[in-house]
Amino acid sequence: MLIATWNVNSLTARLPRVVAWLERNRPEVLLLQETKLADPAFPSAAFEELGYDSAHHGDGRWNGVAVLSRVGLSGVTRGLATAAPTGAAEPRYLAANCGGLRVASVYVPNGREVDHPFFHYKLAWLQQLSQFVQADLSRGELVLGGDFNVAPTDQDVFDPQAFLGATHVTERERSALQAVLNQGLVDLALATGEPAGFTYWDYRQGFFRRGLGMRIDLLLGSAGVAGCLDRVFVDREERSGQRPSDHAPLVAEVSWTSPAGGAPAV
Repeated sequence: MLIATWNVNSLTARLPRVVAWLERNRPEVLLLQETKLADPAFPSAAFEELGYDSAHHGDGRWNGVAVLSRVGLSGVTRGLATAAPTGAAEPRYLAANCGGLRVASVYVPNGREVDHPFFHYKLAWLQQLSQFVQADLSRGELVLGGDFNVAPTDQDVFDPQAFLGATHVTERERSALQAVLNQGLVDLALATGEPAGFTYWDYRQGFFRRGLGMRIDLLLGSAGVAGCLDRVFVDREERSGQRPSDHAPLVAEVSWTSPAGGAPAV
């Protein structure tokens, strides 16, 4: 079973690439972030033609998350209640039951600058995410994937000195992410013992060509999922070519068989 996460940085701009990627790779589940679409504009018909059910949560601005599945999709939960500094909750969380697993697509707020109101919003959002993870784990095995906008360690950025005083690498952000993991999740990219590759490269100054990336896209799995893990890889080819996203897909392959009736089991 292939489970992938991909921040597409506008599904309108990237739809042909997403469709082509689905046709080539046929993952059972694909989690999308930063669709930048309102729900009525989400191209569910294009995915249905490929055999995928889909759910989307978006308001047409800079966020938006989706789950695509060809192993069933039910029990959809949309949104965290944490309000942004604008006063409204943003569409950054979407969970569903797919193939006997609970899966969730998350797009953690960027934070903008350290101690900016959006930075404190980011920390509060991650704190509430921990509570949602507790509830999702009570339903069975879980995969939480998305753009976390946190580099877990200094090894997850191309040069720690270049990020001094910046967001994504502060101890407060990393502690908030660790609190999510402490609910009972494993960073799947580290579970195989292989080096975890970068998932994001800024568009500016040839960062991708120069290898100046970050690992901020994560797939987190419960113990049962981690125990079935075969491999995790970054599809770097999707960061090159015509009009790529600034993120590449992160893919986990697990030896998982959907149980009868859709109930999670290992």
